Amino acid sequence: MTNPQWQPAPWPPHQSQQPSMLAAHSDRERAVDVLRAGFAEGRLQQPEYEKRVERAYQARTVAELSTLVADLPQGPTPQQQMPMAHVPQTFRPMPPAPTNGKAIGALACGVGTFFSGGITAIPAVILGHMARGEIRRTREQGDGMAVGGLVLGWLWIGLWAFILVIALLASAGSS
Repeated sequence: MTNPQWQPAPWPPHQSQQPSMLAAHSDRERAVDVLRAGFAEGRLQQPEYEKRVERAYQARTVAELSTLVADLPQGPTPQQQMPMAHVPQTFRPMPPAPTNGKAIGALACGVGTFFSGGITAIPAVILGHMARGEIRRTREQGDGMAVGGLVLGWLWIGLWAFILVIALLASAGSS
């Protein structure tokens, strides 16, 4: 027995006769993200937002989801950029302070001690002390680099001093 009201759908289905595609979890999450953005931008009030989110999670088809977000922007909306020329100098952000060149040199010499066997330790210490003095006066950045160069330089100077003392003691003990 067949149901007289039921008739098979023609194949291939036409766009107007095709039922809406079932919604996946990712489709629901995308719709909720659009709703969340609309709420954050002030386009939706709290009760309406909550109702729409609930309906989004209960939606079975993509068409149901699209009706929930049809009146909201679906992506980033273009913002008008104000040219910096119209902003008074007093309201512009302060440019970042430059990094002290001697601090960069101190750190480079300090790291170079590993490759040079400690030859660049003394320049690292000298540049580090000079950089820290300039940084205090000029308020430049790079104090951490200067300290890093100082530490590495002094460690290698201490290592070479220890090796020299051991060599002197060994030569004094053998004679």
